[in-house]
Order: sequence, then structure tokens, then C-alpha cells
Amino acid sequence: MKRHAFTAAAFTSALLGAAMVSSPAVAQERFITIGTGGQTGVYYVVGQSVCRLVNRGAEEHNIRCNAPSTGGSVANVNGIKSGELDMGVVQSDVQYQAYNGTGNFEGEAYEDLRAVFKIHGEPLTVVARTDSGIETFDDLEGKRVNIGNPGSGQRNTMEVVMEAKGWNVDTFSLASQLDAAEQASALADNNIDAMVYVVGHPNGSIQEATTTVDARLIPVTGPAIDGLVEEYPYYAKSVIPGGLYRGNEEDVDTFGVAATFVTSADTDPDIVYETVKAVFENFDRFKRLHPAFENLNEEEMISQGLSAPLHEGAKRYYVERGWIEE
Repeated sequence: MKRHAFTAAAFTSALLGAAMVSSPAVAQERFITIGTGGQTGVYYVVGQSVCRLVNRGAEEHNIRCNAPSTGGSVANVNGIKSGELDMGVVQSDVQYQAYNGTGNFEGEAYEDLRAVFKIHGEPLTVVARTDSGIETFDDLEGKRVNIGNPGSGQRNTMEVVMEAKGWNVDTFSLASQLDAAEQASALADNNIDAMVYVVGHPNGSIQEATTTVDARLIPVTGPAIDGLVEEYPYYAKSVIPGGLYRGNEEDVDTFGVAATFVTSADTDPDIVYETVKAVFENFDRFKRLHPAFENLNEEEMISQGLSAPLHEGAKRYYVERGWIEE
């Protein structure tokens, strides 16, 4: 009986010893969460793609990644600031505003925001039902327009444009606030006349909209737009190529921003380093994960559209590659 008790005690002791030996390895496994956007948008693909590449090397660096759908750019910055997210995809204008305390972040500069790299260009894209009578951007006045959900990049950019033109929500007969995943069906169901989206092309939501109803892409041009491009370094003129969407064979002039990848100064430099390395060591694979990534190049990704300082983990990798100086 006593020997049985001793054996049980010894077994328990062995288990505890094994747990103590294995616990450091378990503790080393780290998890990161990347904020994206609506599931029909390119931001979601960016986050999923980065996570796919990070997770491929998990046995080496012990980092596991997930990238849930979120409310978009502004929500991602706020999530990083609160610690809910480790990294996120945001428009270049939102990055600028957050770091400098302007726009949606008026008086609340987030000085710990850090840039990691730029991704694809994102034109402001306006899609209108053909039967709406909308042919120019000014024709949106008096129409039913989805201006985007609060916290999204398209809402942020649309508000800037509206202010530049002297518009407000009363300019439209309806200013709906649907998120990116809802607006294409709203257009098809004739619940809105037009939708706005700041997004890389080709885009699934716009393909859905132009396939399910006769719809046209509307140019976003004029003196107010010229003034924005001239005043703000994160805006640039852009062209949406013709032929990407049904019924839209001609190029469409507009302007836009860029998608950028950001994090916090508090994020572990090793985690940022391994995340950046996963993307650029598998760059050809990354570029194949979405058509919007096809023309990416490393030099532009680490130098353009970044108004916050580079995170030290990203900088370390770029210095190692000889892309920037110490």
C-alpha cells in the first residue's frame, strides 16, 4: 500500500517536472492579430496573406498570426492604440492623420504609431447605377449615396472630399453608412444610387456591383480634387484601367491613397522583423495572392506613403537587405 502511494507520488512529481521542462517552449509561442477590413475588400486579403506567410515559418520563429475582419483603417489604428490589435492595414491618409493628430484624430496625435511598409494604391472609386442619371461626381448631389461606415477608410476620405467641396450629409437625399460588404447588394437592390470605395483593383465588391446591375464608374475630378492632391502628400492622381468591370471599358480618372501596414512602437521588434521578413523573403508568392499586388516593388513599399517613423524591427530588416542606411 505504501509502495503504491510512493509510486503515485513519484508519477505526479515526474509530471510536474515534465511540465517545468516544457513550459519555457510553450511560453515562447507568440500570437499576433492583424486588423484588416471588410471580407470583400483587399485589406482582408492583405492581412490573410501576411498571416499565411508568417504562419508558414511558425516552426522557426514560434509566431502565430490571425487577421480578422474589422471596421477598416480608423478602427485598426484605434485597435492598435488600445492593444486589441498588434498590427493593421490603414490608408496612408489615415496613417498621417493619426500620427499628426488631424482629421478623425484631431488633437489626439498617436505618436507611438509606427510604419512598416506600403502596399497597393487605392483610388477613390465611385460606382453608380446607370439608371440613376449620375455621370459626374457633382451629380451625387441630391442622390442616395453610401458614404461608408464610421471607422472605415472610405468614410474618412469621403468626409475630406465633402469638406473640400462644401458638402455635408444633407447634400444627399440619403447618406447611408453601410460597410463595404453590404454596399454592392444595396446598389443592386436599388436601395442606393451610388457607393464609394477606397480600394485596390480589381475588387470583388465592385465586380459584384457591376455584374448584378448596370452600373458605371464615375470620375472623381475637378478643382476641389486638384486642391487636395496639391495640399496633401499622401494623395495622388490615379486612373482605374478600363476593362476591369462589366460595362466599364474606358479608363476612369480619380485620385487616391495607398494601403499601408502599421503597428505600435511597443510591438516587439523581433515580431515585426519576422513579419516583414516573411513578406519580403516570399515576395513573389505574396504578389500572386491578389491582382492588386501584381506591380508591387520593394523600393516603393519602404519609401512611399509612410508618414509615421519606421518601426525599429522593420528598419532592422531593411538595413540588413541594404535597402536603407542605418
